[in-house]
Amino acid sequence: MSFVILRSYDNYIDANIVLGRLASEGVQAFLRDEYTVTMTPMFTNDIGGIKLTVKKEDELRAKELLEEFDREKGSIDLS
Repeated sequence: MSFVILRSYDNYIDANIVLGRLASEGVQAFLRDEYTVTMTPMFTNDIGGIKLTVKKEDELRAKELLEEFDREKGSIDLS
């Protein structure tokens, strides 16, 4: 079984929000290096952040969902 990295994050909050959104849509995703970045943030850039990964066969669906999430986030009016 192979996995692909879709995105990387510099904090666990953003990474876990997206992880939860994917899970709610039935896409199983994993966070690599979450513990390392959270406990030793000075290494975040060195290791490439917290990596959001999915199974290769779920890549297309996950990318579509991420694009949808980004559009939703951009349409939120905070005023």
